[in-house]
Amino acid sequence: MAKPTLILASQSPRRRDILSLTLLLFETMAVETPEVLDPLRSIEENVTRIALEKAEAALLLLPDKEKKSIILAADTVVAKGNRIYGKPAGFDEAFDMLKSLQNRSHRVYTGFVLLCCKKIYTECATTTVEFDPMSDNEIKRYLMSEKPYDKAGSYGIQDPLMACHVRRIEGCYYNVVGLPLSRVCKALKTFL
Repeated sequence: MAKPTLILASQSPRRRDILSLTLLLFETMAVETPEVLDPLRSIEENVTRIALEKAEAALLLLPDKEKKSIILAADTVVAKGNRIYGKPAGFDEAFDMLKSLQNRSHRVYTGFVLLCCKKIYTECATTTVEFDPMSDNEIKRYLMSEKPYDKAGSYGIQDPLMACHVRRIEGCYYNVVGLPLSRVCKALKTFL
Protein backbone atom coordinates (compact mmCIF):
# COMPACT_ATOMS: atom_id res chain seq x y z
CA MET A 1 0.00 0.00 0.00
CA ALA A 2 1.37 3.43 -0.95
CA LYS A 3 2.06 6.02 1.71
CA PRO A 4 -0.50 8.82 1.82
CA THR A 5 0.48 12.15 0.30
CA LEU A 6 1.61 14.83 2.75
CA ILE A 7 0.21 18.29 2.06
CA LEU A 8 1.42 21.45 3.77
CA ALA A 9 -1.53 23.83 3.88
CA SER A 10 0.51 27.02 3.99
CA GLN A 11 1.74 29.85 1.81
CA SER A 12 4.76 30.38 4.07
CA PRO A 13 8.10 29.77 2.37
CA ARG A 14 9.63 29.37 5.84
CA ARG A 15 7.28 26.50 6.75
CA ARG A 16 7.99 24.86 3.40
CA ASP A 17 11.74 25.13 4.00
CA ILE A 18 11.46 23.73 7.53
CA LEU A 19 9.31 20.78 6.43
CA SER A 20 11.76 20.01 3.62
CA LEU A 21 14.38 19.26 6.32
CA THR A 22 12.48 16.01 7.01
CA LEU A 23 13.37 14.78 3.49
CA LEU A 24 9.73 13.65 3.16
CA LEU A 25 7.98 14.29 -0.12
CA PHE A 26 5.14 16.78 0.26
CA GLU A 27 3.02 19.19 -1.70
CA THR A 28 1.99 22.69 -0.67
CA MET A 29 -1.45 24.21 -0.90
CA ALA A 30 -2.38 27.83 -0.35
CA VAL A 31 -5.47 28.35 1.79
CA GLU A 32 -7.17 31.54 2.92
CA THR A 33 -8.81 31.60 6.36
CA PRO A 34 -9.75 34.55 8.60
CA GLU A 35 -7.17 33.87 11.40
CA VAL A 36 -9.31 35.72 13.98
CA LEU A 37 -8.35 35.36 17.64
CA ASP A 38 -11.15 34.62 20.12
CA PRO A 39 -10.54 36.68 23.29
CA LEU A 40 -12.38 34.05 25.38
CA ARG A 41 -9.87 31.33 24.44
CA SER A 42 -6.25 30.85 25.48
CA ILE A 43 -3.44 31.55 23.05
CA GLU A 44 -2.83 27.81 22.71
CA GLU A 45 -6.51 27.17 21.92
CA ASN A 46 -6.56 30.01 19.38
CA VAL A 47 -3.51 28.93 17.37
CA THR A 48 -4.57 25.28 17.27
CA ARG A 49 -8.14 26.25 16.27
CA ILE A 50 -6.84 28.49 13.47
CA ALA A 51 -4.50 25.72 12.29
CA LEU A 52 -7.45 23.30 12.25
CA GLU A 53 -9.50 25.78 10.20
CA LYS A 54 -6.63 25.94 7.67
CA ALA A 55 -6.42 22.13 7.49
CA GLU A 56 -10.19 21.81 7.03
CA ALA A 57 -10.14 24.49 4.31
CA ALA A 58 -7.40 22.54 2.50
CA LEU A 59 -9.40 19.31 2.79
CA LEU A 60 -12.37 20.97 1.10
CA LEU A 61 -10.16 21.97 -1.85
CA LEU A 62 -8.83 18.44 -2.43
CA PRO A 63 -10.34 16.30 -5.18
CA ASP A 64 -12.02 13.11 -3.89
CA LYS A 65 -9.12 10.88 -4.95
CA GLU A 66 -6.77 12.86 -2.64
CA LYS A 67 -9.04 12.97 0.44
CA LYS A 68 -6.81 10.39 2.19
CA SER A 69 -3.85 12.76 2.15
CA ILE A 70 -2.25 13.92 5.40
CA ILE A 71 -2.77 17.65 5.76
CA LEU A 72 -0.42 19.70 7.93
CA ALA A 73 -1.40 23.25 8.88
CA ALA A 74 0.01 25.68 11.44
CA ASP A 75 -0.49 29.12 12.94
CA THR A 76 2.04 31.21 14.86
CA VAL A 77 1.68 34.22 17.16
CA VAL A 78 4.05 36.13 19.42
CA ALA A 79 2.94 37.18 22.89
CA LYS A 80 4.39 39.38 25.60
CA GLY A 81 2.33 38.94 28.74
CA ASN A 82 -1.31 39.05 27.62
CA ARG A 83 -0.59 41.10 24.51
CA ILE A 84 -0.65 39.10 21.28
CA TYR A 85 1.35 40.16 18.24
CA GLY A 86 0.20 38.81 14.93
CA LYS A 87 1.33 40.05 11.53
CA PRO A 88 1.75 43.85 11.45
CA ALA A 89 -0.45 46.03 9.23
CA GLY A 90 2.54 48.10 8.11
CA PHE A 91 5.76 49.87 9.07
CA ASP A 92 4.43 51.84 12.06
CA GLU A 93 2.78 48.84 13.70
CA ALA A 94 5.86 46.70 13.04
CA PHE A 95 8.10 49.36 14.57
CA ASP A 96 5.90 49.58 17.69
CA MET A 97 5.88 45.78 18.06
CA LEU A 98 9.65 45.47 17.81
CA LYS A 99 10.19 48.43 20.14
CA SER A 100 8.02 46.78 22.80
CA LEU A 101 9.85 43.44 22.49
CA GLN A 102 13.27 44.93 23.22
CA ASN A 103 15.33 43.90 26.26
CA ARG A 104 12.70 41.51 27.62
CA SER A 105 11.46 38.02 26.90
CA HIS A 106 8.39 37.05 24.92
CA ARG A 107 6.86 33.76 23.85
CA VAL A 108 6.22 32.34 20.40
CA TYR A 109 3.28 29.95 20.08
CA THR A 110 2.74 27.69 17.08
CA GLY A 111 -0.32 25.51 16.91
CA PHE A 112 -0.21 22.75 14.34
CA VAL A 113 -2.68 20.18 13.09
CA LEU A 114 -2.36 16.91 11.23
CA LEU A 115 -5.57 15.83 9.55
CA CYS A 116 -6.10 12.57 7.65
CA CYS A 117 -9.44 10.87 7.05
CA LYS A 118 -11.17 11.12 10.43
CA LYS A 119 -7.96 11.29 12.45
CA ILE A 120 -6.99 14.71 13.85
CA TYR A 121 -3.89 15.56 15.86
CA THR A 122 -3.41 19.02 17.40
CA GLU A 123 -0.55 20.45 19.43
CA CYS A 124 0.86 23.80 20.47
CA ALA A 125 4.59 24.40 20.94
CA THR A 126 5.95 27.38 22.88
CA THR A 127 9.41 28.95 22.74
CA THR A 128 10.72 31.84 24.84
CA VAL A 129 12.87 34.45 23.07
CA GLU A 130 14.77 37.40 24.50
CA PHE A 131 16.30 40.22 22.47
CA ASP A 132 19.17 42.51 23.29
CA PRO A 133 18.09 46.14 22.97
CA MET A 134 17.91 47.61 19.48
CA SER A 135 18.09 51.34 18.83
CA ASP A 136 15.31 53.03 16.87
CA ASN A 137 17.68 53.26 13.90
CA GLU A 138 18.49 49.54 14.11
CA ILE A 139 14.77 48.69 14.17
CA LYS A 140 14.12 50.97 11.17
CA ARG A 141 17.08 49.47 9.28
CA TYR A 142 15.79 45.96 9.96
CA LEU A 143 12.24 46.79 8.87
CA MET A 144 13.42 48.54 5.70
CA SER A 145 15.79 45.73 4.70
CA GLU A 146 13.72 42.67 5.63
CA LYS A 147 10.12 43.98 5.41
CA PRO A 148 8.84 41.35 7.88
CA TYR A 149 5.16 42.26 7.46
CA ASP A 150 4.14 38.65 6.85
CA LYS A 151 5.66 37.50 10.16
CA ALA A 152 4.06 37.31 13.59
CA GLY A 153 5.68 39.82 15.93
CA SER A 154 7.21 41.69 12.98
CA TYR A 155 10.41 39.68 12.91
CA GLY A 156 12.09 36.57 11.60
CA ILE A 157 14.61 35.14 14.04
CA GLN A 158 16.50 33.76 11.04
CA ASP A 159 16.86 37.18 9.38
CA PRO A 160 20.49 38.40 9.35
CA LEU A 161 19.95 41.71 11.16
CA MET A 162 17.55 40.21 13.71
CA ALA A 163 19.79 37.23 14.46
CA CYS A 164 22.38 39.73 15.74
CA HIS A 165 20.01 40.77 18.55
CA VAL A 166 18.82 37.42 19.91
CA ARG A 167 20.14 37.20 23.46
CA ARG A 168 18.49 33.94 24.48
CA ILE A 169 16.13 31.29 23.20
CA GLU A 170 14.51 28.56 25.26
CA GLY A 171 12.72 25.87 23.31
CA CYS A 172 12.54 24.97 19.65
CA TYR A 173 14.27 27.39 17.27
CA TYR A 174 12.19 26.14 14.32
CA ASN A 175 9.03 26.94 16.28
CA VAL A 176 10.04 30.62 16.22
CA VAL A 177 10.61 30.40 12.46
CA GLY A 178 7.10 28.95 12.07
CA LEU A 179 6.96 25.16 12.52
CA PRO A 180 8.12 23.11 15.56
CA LEU A 181 9.87 20.50 13.45
CA SER A 182 10.70 17.88 16.10
CA ARG A 183 7.12 17.92 17.42
CA VAL A 184 5.70 17.68 13.89
CA CYS A 185 8.01 14.74 13.04
CA LYS A 186 7.02 12.87 16.19
CA ALA A 187 3.32 13.38 15.43
CA LEU A 188 3.75 12.41 11.76
CA LYS A 189 5.10 8.98 12.75
CA THR A 190 1.61 7.97 13.89
CA PHE A 191 0.20 8.89 10.46
CA LEU A 192 2.84 7.39 8.15
